[in-house]
Amino acid sequence: MDEKETKEVLNSAEIEEVSSEEETVEEVKSEETSVTEEEVKAETAAEEAEEVAEEVSAEEDTVSEETAEEVKVKKLPADKKGTRGKRKVKIETTEAPVSEWKERVVQVRRVTKVVKGGKKLSFRAIVVVGNQKGQVGVGCAKAAEVIIAIQKAIADGRKNVISVPIYKKTIPHPIVGRSGAGEVVLKPASEGTGVIAGGSVRAVLELAGIENILSKSLGSKAPLNAAGATIDALKSLRTFSDVAKVRGITVKDMLN
Repeated sequence: MDEKETKEVLNSAEIEEVSSEEETVEEVKSEETSVTEEEVKAETAAEEAEEVAEEVSAEEDTVSEETAEEVKVKKLPADKKGTRGKRKVKIETTEAPVSEWKERVVQVRRVTKVVKGGKKLSFRAIVVVGNQKGQVGVGCAKAAEVIIAIQKAIADGRKNVISVPIYKKTIPHPIVGRSGAGEVVLKPASEGTGVIAGGSVRAVLELAGIENILSKSLGSKAPLNAAGATIDALKSLRTFSDVAKVRGITVKDMLN
């Protein structure tokens, strides 16, 4: 081979080496760019996921706050609202209604009834019901359980409520009441005397609203008979106006 051919071969080999080196450099650059693009995409996706999670949590917080406000807060009417309509709020405060009627259990006793198969056990309850404003009643009921017997006695007492005439926190005149073997004497008393009574008689007088009275039980000491005699006495009371009306005169003429 001559010198020209050798030079041409060497030049061609150098050109091939340079081209191969350029190709490898381009491949490395393309790989680096692809890797950087993938990293950027992953970072952007993570950022978007974080933003979405923050938005969802914020929406959940607002929803929970709105539901809590709907439960506990009542908005004002339209005429009392502010410019935006959601600034002024009014908190609802509901109180349970208090009943003026009061109950007092006088006696709970176990009683038996003889039946074909033996004895049937039950409970009898005596309850006094009153509002301390001139209305009182006595109820008696039996049941297999104590609580049910008391509930039935309360219902029976409210059915048998009577009105009591009260004059200056006491009764208008002396009276005697009877029920079965029970007998009770009631007499009016001056201010500051208090309720001089005991047992079921005291329960009936206090729930009727009488503050000053004298009493004495002359008959049976059984609670049911004593309470019944007291109710009979209070039911027989008459006011001055009732007596004057029956006589056909005025109260002033009757008292003079």
